[in-house]
Amino acid sequence: MEDSTEIIAVVRGASNVEVQVIFRALADKWRPDLRLAGLVAEDHGLPDRHCHAGYLRNLTTGARFSIFHDRGPGVPVCHLDGIGAVAAADGVQSDIEAGCDLVLLNKFGKLEIAGDGLASAFRAAISAGLPLLTSVSPAHDEAWRRFVDREYAVLPADPAAIGLWRHAVQRKTRGCSC
Repeated sequence: MEDSTEIIAVVRGASNVEVQVIFRALADKWRPDLRLAGLVAEDHGLPDRHCHAGYLRNLTTGARFSIFHDRGPGVPVCHLDGIGAVAAADGVQSDIEAGCDLVLLNKFGKLEIAGDGLASAFRAAISAGLPLLTSVSPAHDEAWRRFVDREYAVLPADPAAIGLWRHAVQRKTRGCSC
């Protein structure tokens, strides 16, 4: 019987902030059993800011990369720092080359649609045939479909459902009963 589990999964059904909390908790839980590569988002912690973009933390090294330009309190738009995101993506590509079991990238968004940000890390994971977990806003669905150009699973923002996907994809890619 052929396993139809998709090795790429997109998490939906919660805000980006909530998804990142789930991703950080799962990364901490999985780290003892799994060689993870990737990035999770962390808030900047500044009060009275409209934009929540803050840092990307590398799951392998713990390095933090700033992805925001602070325009001060009350500014109603986000000013993303693409340079920080590209540096973070470079680190993930190195981690993928060093070997990993699963890649977790915080999200596919505006920077990636433009070919910047984490686009190179997404490409590295996809071309290596590695399991990839991420989030994509429904507003970016069409761009994501064009970018990924293959089937993928859509998972609820539920740690148990994501965990089931992880176990199924590990069995598929490693031939084990992880």
